[in-house]
Formats: sequence, C-alpha cells, structure tokens
Amino acid sequence: MRLKEIMISEVEDTRPSDSLKEAAMKMKNLNVGLIPVCDGERLCGMLTDRDITVRSTAYGNNPAETPVEGAMTQEVVYAFEDQDEEYAAKLMEEKQIRRLIVLNRDKRLVL
Repeated sequence: MRLKEIMISEVEDTRPSDSLKEAAMKMKNLNVGLIPVCDGERLCGMLTDRDITVRSTAYGNNPAETPVEGAMTQEVVYAFEDQDEEYAAKLMEEKQIRRLIVLNRDKRLVL
C-alpha cells in the first residue's frame, strides 16, 4: 500500500512561534504524539510529546511562555505519499523512530 492510503488524514500543524501549551493542546485534541512545525507552507521541524517533556519541561520551562521552536526537532525524517509502507517501515527501523512525516513530491505536507 502507498502511504497516502494509510496515513492519518487529519493533519494540523503548529508554528515555531506558537507556545508549547498551544501545540500540546492540538496534540491532545487530535490524539497524536507528533505535530509538524510549519513556517507558512514550509516544513521546518516537528514536535513530539517527548520533545516537550525532555527539551522543555525537564528544565522547568513554562509551556505557556516557551515557543515551539525552543523544543522542536529540526532534522525531519520523512517519506513521500507515493512511497510504499515497506519503504516507510524500513526507514523508521533504520532511523529508530516510531512516527513519520508524509510529504508530497513538492515537499509540502499532505493534508
């Protein structure tokens, strides 16, 4: 199967300047552990629940005052929507990740 057929289709993003609290609320409402970080239409990172915990909360940062860019992962591992699930599984195994951003061939989020 192609990733387009099996990926989560209700994708929301957050901005680098949004607070971690705002991003965490989106993640809670969507029941997801990862949210793409976009500056306009450009993907510039991703934020996971672990990023929030390890890169911010552990240091005592206030989530209402801390911007997403202070905790996000800038190096994004992604696959294209027309690639198959076997490729994605292998990539995730190699990179030791459990979540994967899916882009179209113009390198834009597939919404």
